Amino acid sequence: MKHSFLLLPLLTLGLSILGSAQASIQGARKYYQSGDKSRYPQVAMELVKAKMYFSAVPFIKEYLSSTSRINDNAVDNALDDIITNVGVKQFEVLPANILEKSNAPTIRYILARKSFRAGKFDQALKYLDRKIEDWHPVKPFALLLEASTYSVSKKEDKAVSVFRECIDISEQQIKKEENKDRLRQLKITRDYCVVGIPRSQFATQKFDVAYSSYLDLPKSSYIWPEILFEEAWNSFYLKDYNRTLGKLVTYKAPVFNYIFNPEIEVLKALSYMELCLWEDSKKSVESFYSTYESASLGYKKFIDSLGKDYRQYYLLVKDREEGKYSENKILSSALSSIGRDPAYLELYSAFTNGKDEIERMRTLPNDSLKAALNENLRESLGLQRNLIGSYIRGQLQLYAAQVVRAFEDMSYINLEVLSKRKTELYEDVTLTDKGRLRGDVSHLRRTDKQYFWTFNGEFWADELGDYVFSLKSECK
Repeated sequence: MKHSFLLLPLLTLGLSILGSAQASIQGARKYYQSGDKSRYPQVAMELVKAKMYFSAVPFIKEYLSSTSRINDNAVDNALDDIITNVGVKQFEVLPANILEKSNAPTIRYILARKSFRAGKFDQALKYLDRKIEDWHPVKPFALLLEASTYSVSKKEDKAVSVFRECIDISEQQIKKEENKDRLRQLKITRDYCVVGIPRSQFATQKFDVAYSSYLDLPKSSYIWPEILFEEAWNSFYLKDYNRTLGKLVTYKAPVFNYIFNPEIEVLKALSYMELCLWEDSKKSVESFYSTYESASLGYKKFIDSLGKDYRQYYLLVKDREEGKYSENKILSSALSSIGRDPAYLELYSAFTNGKDEIERMRTLPNDSLKAALNENLRESLGLQRNLIGSYIRGQLQLYAAQVVRAFEDMSYINLEVLSKRKTELYEDVTLTDKGRLRGDVSHLRRTDKQYFWTFNGEFWADELGDYVFSLKSECK
């Protein structure tokens, strides 16, 4: 009897949800079969109630294109719900004059994103200027965009203020959120706002303050591994090259084998050069060339061969997970990095949720609505797949450019090292390592809150990011 008593309410709840979804589909059918396209918002709203968001997208897009202005809060609310579940990219492809027909907060956020990417920062702030309630799902993302806009506009104090607000609002929503995908997005947004503060401080050359602010990001954060590189640069500008090298060695930990950033090696070689450790710098350059030189040619040739075939790009990350492309270290590493990228995960998660609608569609009777929904779903998911493919292509092209830039930087460092070694030779300065003291604790720069612990080549989770080299500068 105990089991029956517990099961009954759950069964009743399940039937209630199912009945509600069926009622919403019936409502959508009634509006659709009227043949009146002005009722498409009502069709979309009924589909939203049935949680068929991707199926609703073409209806609401067509209405946006045909109407002069949306003056219905219910339609704006439906737009908010749809975009929250399918992602902003589905609507970001629409022209600004179409999107401006709506006052929905998510639409204003999309318009601001478009302006930001076009370098129209004042326009972006105007779109974000109208009040978005703190509880609204898009609020944390809008605050991150607003703060970033102030930052690139060199208004760093204002940026820091909005970054702090973003952290507070994100925390409020995190406490109430139950959806795991949405929870991940909120935490990542909060953490980007956390690091936005030291980024602004770095931009104003407050390197000491930025050093402390970077520590506010916990190591458990999803984005911490990529931010470690920024911390290394901050230490470099503080002329604490040993700490820079210590942070960079963390990337050799097996847990970070998915990180793709050729500039890590550049910064390492540059740090050795600033310490006048020419041989170490030269070895870093040689190691970089042996790793990237031959692989970079195959990498560039491969991505160029795909052109703009977004479907092929979409399949790349999945293929890499199945063991393909391991013969090219750059491609394999780049695809692994994309597979952990928050923006990629958001796009792919929405796509996966959209595919769930296919199964639900099969339970509907064969009529004109089902035919229309099947077409809608094919259109929306096809666009989402292409959006994912386009994003992957963009990232791979970006990585190719990073490799080229890293080669240029390494060439400069190599020439500089050769020049310095030549100068020392002419000045009869010894180049031998004989008698050179390396790894002496006396060369460490540390605070009262830091203690010395010998690194024996083993990486421990709680020590990652805290390593510091203790090399003596040989600069004369």
